[in-house]
Amino acid sequence: MRLVRSSLVLFISAAYGAPLTLEAALTLALENHPQLKAGEARIDAARAGIRSASAHPNPEIAVMAGRQTFRVPENVAGLVSSYSFTQPLDIGPYRPARIDYATRARESSEHARDVVRLAVLSAVRRTFYQALRRSEEIKILDENFRLVEDFRKRTQVRVEVGEAGRLEGIRAESELATARTAVNNARLQYVTALTQLRGAIGIAMDPDKTPEGALDAAVTLPPLAELRSEVLSRHPSLKLSRAEVRRADSRVGMERAQARPIPSVRAEIDRPPDTPTYRVGVAIPLPFFNRREGQIAEAVAELRQTQALADAREVEIAAAVDSAYGRYQLASQSLAAFEQGLLREAEESVKAAEVAYRLGERGILEVLDAQRVLRTVRLDFLNAQYERQFALIDLDELRAIEPRSK
Repeated sequence: MRLVRSSLVLFISAAYGAPLTLEAALTLALENHPQLKAGEARIDAARAGIRSASAHPNPEIAVMAGRQTFRVPENVAGLVSSYSFTQPLDIGPYRPARIDYATRARESSEHARDVVRLAVLSAVRRTFYQALRRSEEIKILDENFRLVEDFRKRTQVRVEVGEAGRLEGIRAESELATARTAVNNARLQYVTALTQLRGAIGIAMDPDKTPEGALDAAVTLPPLAELRSEVLSRHPSLKLSRAEVRRADSRVGMERAQARPIPSVRAEIDRPPDTPTYRVGVAIPLPFFNRREGQIAEAVAELRQTQALADAREVEIAAAVDSAYGRYQLASQSLAAFEQGLLREAEESVKAAEVAYRLGERGILEVLDAQRVLRTVRLDFLNAQYERQFALIDLDELRAIEPRSK
């Protein structure tokens, strides 16, 4: 019922053109992403594999008939029928090993589903904030464009009244063209970011719906060693790697168990025209030529390979933790520098340069340079904000912390 209600809310929001929030995007991904549906299907298939592994072999019944004729006196001619029943005995270590292997496969599929789920939600979150970042860039560059355009108009007036040379007007026009190009490039990147967001959600959406939200608040991270230990114990891809090692080890046991002969009970009845014959016995395969040495060696080699891949994955995750942790700390330091006055100083520098230009104490190049510095500082401040956000997303993904959804 709650799922239906959330879908209805999202449908009404889409119909009336409401902006796309992060929570709504996450909910859409959870309900519709094809990879999540594929993960659930793999789990269902693995559960069915356990039922298949638990099933006992079927018996076999054979019926044969023919005619018996004799030329020797006192022998009887007539119909001869033969009946046989064979039941393989599913005893010994093979059946438990087979079930254990299927159980390990189900565990691996569940961990794989968790890996995909976390990756999908993190990708939605990452592309959502990337779209917000491009939107903020457009606002900054639009403001810069209006600032340059206003300065170009005032410069053109000074050129027309003879207070400034024609070269200054040309420089102002050139700077305006550069600002316009930057805005157009930012809009193109914003369209690309929206496309990536829709792809991460995994469902066709109204192209007019745009993301709306705010950055996450700064967090206090635990010490790096503690964070690394937490990630190595919780990350679903590491759980998947360990489950794959157990699955490969279970396959070794299954192959060794399968090398042991599986006997069968056989019962036969022959009914000639005179006296019937009854026989009961056991059939045992003799492993003279095929002892499954190749299959066992292959399973052992796969176990070694799986263990090596698990070790490599652990090293990769540890390195990713160090990288995301360092990026978060550096981005936080950069933001502190901006907030302590760097941005304000750049704004005051532009105002001072414009005043000096109007008084004739500075040339147009100083004003344009101050405007470029302000634009660069604003963009760097924005980039630092979102770099910290992306580092936080990476850390949350490494710590297996799922973002909230409705």
